[in-house]
Amino acid sequence: MPINPHSLPQPILRSIPRDQHTISRRDISPNALRVLYRLREGGFGAYLVGGAVRDLLLGLHPKDFDVATDATPEQVKQLFRNCRLIGRRFRLAHVVYGREIIEVATFRANVDDGSGDRELEDGRLVRDNVYGSIEDDAIRRDFTCNALYYAIEDFSVRDYTGGFEDVQARTMRLIGDPETRYREDPVRMLRAVRLAAKLGFSIEPATAAPIPLLASLLGEAAPARLFEEMLKLFLSGHAVASFEGLEAHGLLGAVLPETAAALRSNRSGALRRMLLQGLSNTDARVAADEPVSPAFLFALLLWPAYCRALAGLQAQGMHAEEAQRRAADRVTLHQVQTIALPKRFSLPMQEIWLLQTRFASRQRKRVFRLLTHPRFRAAYDFLVLRLAASDSHAGDVEFWKQAQQSSGDELSASLEAASAAGEAGDAPERKRRRRRRRPSAAASAE
Repeated sequence: MPINPHSLPQPILRSIPRDQHTISRRDISPNALRVLYRLREGGFGAYLVGGAVRDLLLGLHPKDFDVATDATPEQVKQLFRNCRLIGRRFRLAHVVYGREIIEVATFRANVDDGSGDRELEDGRLVRDNVYGSIEDDAIRRDFTCNALYYAIEDFSVRDYTGGFEDVQARTMRLIGDPETRYREDPVRMLRAVRLAAKLGFSIEPATAAPIPLLASLLGEAAPARLFEEMLKLFLSGHAVASFEGLEAHGLLGAVLPETAAALRSNRSGALRRMLLQGLSNTDARVAADEPVSPAFLFALLLWPAYCRALAGLQAQGMHAEEAQRRAADRVTLHQVQTIALPKRFSLPMQEIWLLQTRFASRQRKRVFRLLTHPRFRAAYDFLVLRLAASDSHAGDVEFWKQAQQSSGDELSASLEAASAAGEAGDAPERKRRRRRRRPSAAASAE
């Protein structure tokens, strides 16, 4: 939806001088400073803006440094040979310094000037290149903490929306009327939760109040955009806080509907314990700069949904292996209608699930086949994680831990000895015992 100028407040400038804030040029990317000074020398206004200013005020180290200016993208390109213009909806300039990109955006206006540079399709803004003033640009931004501008000419911070005080108070506050701003872009609700989790901020009551009521609007967002937002929520080192934020503000059912339903029906809380343990492990890996596969992440997030679907199919009398395949397909199919989970992640995710029952086997051929499976390590790590839900898998975890540490000959000998011992133990029995069914993946998880 287009921005409604009536939903935005009037900007009121407050300039915070250098001796009243903590931002130092030493903490700013040298390349960002080059861009700022070159633009100033070219006769343009230029400011460090957004998350970088916010993070510097908090004593954090920004990953990206963005610049806002009154120069048009074409004018920026004329100043920098290492510049490329990108985007159709929002025309931007990228100034490239090796592996670092400084994004330079022109101040946007709040109203259409009739030039044709603002275009709507089915009520959605598909082109927005009507340029305006720094005041226009400030009140267009989403949260007050993101609407701060650092000026290199006097090293002050320019604040038009009260964001400086909100950063000091560690508060997330939407600029303008919250309900209207969420309706303009429902993904802002996820951004509110994500940034609050990342920064340790609280969401201001008026900003938080409409979220549960408008959560269903996320169904109108592009599934591909929601996928990217999910990766930001859960792979930025604050996965546990993000998950708890989604629960607290009524958004979990909007993005992971079947998982939310499964968690509600799991009275023991085992599935939630496992999920939170997995997200805690994810945070630890991110903190240690270790990779986390989106396939493993979604295997974790959708495992409660898979367990619930599997239990339902088996209750209908479906054979175990068929039920497992059907449950995996059903959960995936339903989820991609909300979040565009690419097949390069959904297929490995399903393999992680389907391999879980194979860890019970001790047949030599099956054991060696599973050890060489390309998804073995991810599936084993997932099995270990399931101990958070139930200790019934402890024996399997210990066996496969030893199997990975043994040589092929040692493992063969161990399996043969175990098989022989089992046969010897069964020899005196004349009457055949009825075989007990091993609990399904769904039952043991719950």
